[in-house]
Amino acid sequence: MDNIILFLSFVLSLGLTYVVRLLALKKNIIDTPNERSSHTNPTPRGGGLAIVISFYLVVMVFFLQGRLEDSVFIGLMGLLSIAVIGFIDDHDHIPARYRLLVHFAAAAWACFWFGIIPWNHHDNLLIMIGLWGISLFYLVWLLNLYNFMDGIDGIASIEAMTVIGSAVLLLLFDSVQLVVEGAQVYSTGLPIELLMALIVILLGFLIWNWPPAKIFMGDVGSAFLGILIAGFSLITANNGSLDFLIWIILLAVFITDATYTLMVRLFRGDKIYEAHRSHTYQILSRRFGHKRVTLGVLVINLFWLLPLAWLGHHYSQLLMISIVLAYVPLVILAMRHGAGHKN
Repeated sequence: MDNIILFLSFVLSLGLTYVVRLLALKKNIIDTPNERSSHTNPTPRGGGLAIVISFYLVVMVFFLQGRLEDSVFIGLMGLLSIAVIGFIDDHDHIPARYRLLVHFAAAAWACFWFGIIPWNHHDNLLIMIGLWGISLFYLVWLLNLYNFMDGIDGIASIEAMTVIGSAVLLLLFDSVQLVVEGAQVYSTGLPIELLMALIVILLGFLIWNWPPAKIFMGDVGSAFLGILIAGFSLITANNGSLDFLIWIILLAVFITDATYTLMVRLFRGDKIYEAHRSHTYQILSRRFGHKRVTLGVLVINLFWLLPLAWLGHHYSQLLMISIVLAYVPLVILAMRHGAGHKN
C-alpha cells in the first residue's frame, strides 16, 4: 500500500507541475530576469503549488487511515496558510507587513499543535515565554530564509529532499536498532512514510525544476517548505525521536548562507528587504553554474552534514562538536567568497 502511495505521489506531482507550468505560461506568470536575478531566461513560476496540493492529498490519506495524530494533522493544515499567501504573492505582490502577519500567525499555530523548542525547565514561566519567542522566531526565520535561498535551479528541492531524506535515514536506523535489540518500536507522531512521500513529491517537481529549470518553485513552494521542515523539527524534538539540534545540523547550508549574508548586509547598512544576489550560492553559481552548485549542496548534505548529524544523534556528548564542524567550514566558505557584499 505504501509503495502505491509513493508511486502515485510522484506521478501526481510530476503531472501537476506540468499543468501549473502550462497555466503559468497562459496567464503570463513569468519570472523575467533583471540585474539582480541568477537566471537569464524568462521562466514561469509558482510550480510549488504542485508540491503543496500533492502533499496535502497524501496528508488526507494518512489521516483517514488513522496513521496521523490529530494534533499533527491540525498543525499541518494550519501551515496551508503559508502556501496560500505565497500563491497570492506569486500572482500579485503583497506588502511585507501583511505577509509577516500571516507568517507569525502560522508559526504560533505550529507551536501550539507541534510544541515549542523543548528544554529541561518547562515549569519556569519566564523560560517558557522565552522558548515561545525563540520558537516563533525560528519558524518565521526558516520560512523566510528558505525563500531567500530559492534563487537558482533545483537548490530548494535538493535541500528539502536531502534534509528530509537524512532525517528519514536516522529514524529508520533507530527503528532497525530497536528491532534488533528486541525492543518495541514506538510511533514518532510523524510517520516516516509521510516524509518519504514528500521526498518523491519533490522529485516529481525537481524533474521540471532541474537546471535549466522549466518552472520555478515560487513563494507558494519555498516558504511552505521552510515552515514545513521547521514544523517537522518541532514534532520530532517534542516526541524525542530526533533532537532539534540534529535538524539544525542538517539545515546548515541554508541557515549559514542566509544568516551570514543577512548579517553582513545589515552591518553594511544595505536595505535588507531589497532583492540582491550576494548569497554564497548565487556567487558560486555565476562561476560554476546552477547545476554544479545544486549538486554541491547535495554532496555537502549527504556526505558531510548527515554523518555529523548521525554522530551527534548517537553520541550526545559530541553533539556540540558536530554543530561546530557543520557550521565553521560553511561560514569560512561564505567569508572567502564575499557573501553579503555587492557583486
